[in-house]
Amino acid sequence: MLVGDFLRDSARRTPDRVALTGRGECLSYAQFDERANRLANALLGLRLRKAAKVAILSTNSPQYAVAYFAIARTPYVSVHCSTRSTDSELAYVLNKTKVEVLFFERRFMSMIDGVLSKLEKPPRLIVLNPGNETERRHGEATDIDQFVRGRPASSPAVDLEERDPLAITLTGGTTGLPKAVLVSHKARCASAAAAARDFGLDENDIVIVSTPLFHTAGLFVWFATAVMLGTSVVLPEEWDAVEFMRTVEQEKVTAAFLVPSQLNDLITHPEFSATRLATLRNIGYAGAPMGRALFDRIRAALPHVAFTENYGQSEACPMTIRCERHGIGKWDTVGRVASNAEIGVVDQSGNLLPAGEIGEIVTRGDQLFDEYFNDPEETAEAFRLPDGWLLTGDVGLLDEDGFLTLVDRSRDMLVSGGENVYPAEIENALYQHDAVAECAVFGIPDERWGEVPVAHVVLSTGAFVSEEELIDFCAARIARFKRPRSIKFEDSLPKTPVGKIQKNALREPYWEGRDRKI
Repeated sequence: MLVGDFLRDSARRTPDRVALTGRGECLSYAQFDERANRLANALLGLRLRKAAKVAILSTNSPQYAVAYFAIARTPYVSVHCSTRSTDSELAYVLNKTKVEVLFFERRFMSMIDGVLSKLEKPPRLIVLNPGNETERRHGEATDIDQFVRGRPASSPAVDLEERDPLAITLTGGTTGLPKAVLVSHKARCASAAAAARDFGLDENDIVIVSTPLFHTAGLFVWFATAVMLGTSVVLPEEWDAVEFMRTVEQEKVTAAFLVPSQLNDLITHPEFSATRLATLRNIGYAGAPMGRALFDRIRAALPHVAFTENYGQSEACPMTIRCERHGIGKWDTVGRVASNAEIGVVDQSGNLLPAGEIGEIVTRGDQLFDEYFNDPEETAEAFRLPDGWLLTGDVGLLDEDGFLTLVDRSRDMLVSGGENVYPAEIENALYQHDAVAECAVFGIPDERWGEVPVAHVVLSTGAFVSEEELIDFCAARIARFKRPRSIKFEDSLPKTPVGKIQKNALREPYWEGRDRKI
């Protein structure tokens, strides 16, 4: 199966069902399919080489959805660019992936202006939502209506195979320059099929995509799966807790995919109303570890919702799933292996470890990415173990029942006085305090211990607690040597476009001029 078949098959089954809602537009599956075909045929008219890169720079919209499925129906590869990139970051991505065509939303014209002079070979520019200023400011850009004019609405005559490359997404960007994760049609067909089963979605759902389509979770795990099933998809432009509640209420949304920080934003918002979310029955979440204390808060605020946790990566999509049927005894885990995957835990020599022992998490299966594009050394390192195992870089342990406990992201672990300290454990202790709305724990340099943990904390509205009180609160719940040595109170914490807290941005000033990978 090919990813382009998701849309074709749903359009054949239910042509009149609402497929996409957003930006004042409402497209049926038949209209969605037709637009994707016209755009695919227009792209084929450019006669690019096989596997040529076609990038998208846009917030969530029906136009983005159409562009993605159009590119999937050609021999070309879609490249999904972060809308929060700086000019230099965007130039880096476009140069690294050798993009030949760039679809972009009109609001990013100034960014494009700043990037063109930095590109080794400027791509052909196509504006997804053209306006009058397009002609005045970008004589070299083509608006999408002009680009597809006269192109047939029939399916493109293209010979594709499941192993052909499909898309490139960029790693999360919390550390260093992003890596370009290249995946095949087969990999993302496998992950969509697994997500449909594991998240409990069906064609009667109304699904909201509140994470960016340029990110793996939003694009492959949630949006593509929804189209494969033939659900109605709502595409909000950006994340806003109040707008989310309004949209769920208005569109009668039944299923959502969020990251932990979005869930926290939602339930701590002064205007939070569970009543407005009455139709919402299913929330999938992923993107960062979420401790038991925070999960308990969220579950108490939304008792009518079934939660499904997904632990995954850009390179592998879902690796584990934890849902209601697994029971209360497994809430501290990230679940059991996803439908199409295998997982294990290995020691430093790459040997698989028995249940109960901590090591690096590995995975394999049809859902794995092909390579880091233009990064053969990084690719070789990720796949250096035999038998197709991918090293995830994360630390965890499996119990006797096959449930995985994610101890922490390996890059976040610190070593204090020779002891491994995992920030997630400290964050979970902090979240048990009613005054803590959000927190981030990381290591800073210390002359005696090498590193010690500190915390940056956002307090709940109207709450107050002193630094000393919070440190003592943690020390009463975890080993004393793990307690944060200092706490800094913040109005907000920096986040990536998908809502992950950027610990590197918080940590970097403490390590300036010192040797630590951040």
